[in-house]
Amino acid sequence: MKKYFPVYVRVPLLFGLFYGAIEFFVDSGDKPAFIEYPSLGILLMLFLFVIIALEIVGNAATQIVDRLMSPEEREEKERLENLPVTEAAWYKKLMTRLTKSKPMEAEQELELNHEYDGIKELDNDLPPWWVYLFYGTIIFGVVYLGKYHLFGGDNQDAEFKKEMASAQLQIEEYKKTAPDLLTAEQVTLLTEPADLAAGKTIFDNNCVACHRADGGGGIGPNLTDEYWILGGDIKSVFNTIMEGGRDGKGMVSWKQQIKPSDIQKVASYILSLQGTNPADAKAAEGDKYEAVEADAPQTSAEEAPAAETAPEESTK
Repeated sequence: MKKYFPVYVRVPLLFGLFYGAIEFFVDSGDKPAFIEYPSLGILLMLFLFVIIALEIVGNAATQIVDRLMSPEEREEKERLENLPVTEAAWYKKLMTRLTKSKPMEAEQELELNHEYDGIKELDNDLPPWWVYLFYGTIIFGVVYLGKYHLFGGDNQDAEFKKEMASAQLQIEEYKKTAPDLLTAEQVTLLTEPADLAAGKTIFDNNCVACHRADGGGGIGPNLTDEYWILGGDIKSVFNTIMEGGRDGKGMVSWKQQIKPSDIQKVASYILSLQGTNPADAKAAEGDKYEAVEADAPQTSAEEAPAAETAPEESTK
């Protein structure tokens, strides 16, 4: 690295990489990380001091070694450093620089006195790619320590919980406008003719077998009088259709066959049958229901608030 990058390039480069890593890993909003967190500025200055100190010590050590060399050793060192890179493809030159490998003719200069079974050991320096990777792990470790252990950065568990909370908020917002996610708590009475006509069609296709076409009741209870087994407001009727009637003897749940927005329409249509007094109506069952202000009509099914799939039960 020293051969290709002078000290005035190496020091700013390493400092810039370290600063960039801090800005990437530390969430400081619109402000630079070392301003938002003053201790990071101290850490940056410490890192700069360390790399400058390493450069000073490294240069001093190199000078001392050069002074201790004999003229022949110094001449040989210069010869090895100035050996030309093999005239080959560019990637071979790059590999030579990254591995700092010596040509075959220079290996005798690297041989140690260790030999076993004819195999000799070479005193090669660590390859530059390994050294750079090692420096990178040190920088990463310092940034990681600062973010997660000094400045309370979110770990994977905390990030997961935040994302789940954000997703839940989005789901709740979606439920407010999704017509087929109605619940009994959010349903309102529809009075538009188009909605009631759609409800009548659903009623004719699914409910007349038990309640008769006029709602007078057969197997199921009379839907036209004031008496209800499970409540006579829109929310109760909607819930009865969704979840079904009484265990063992009430109506089955229709939520698998009819979507909530359509159940709202049929429930509204059923309530529109109040007081029609069909001929041969079934005797009243349940308790008399008196309407309250909570049964406020809604103009259209498309404007009805949304919610998740809710219970439905027999209309009585």
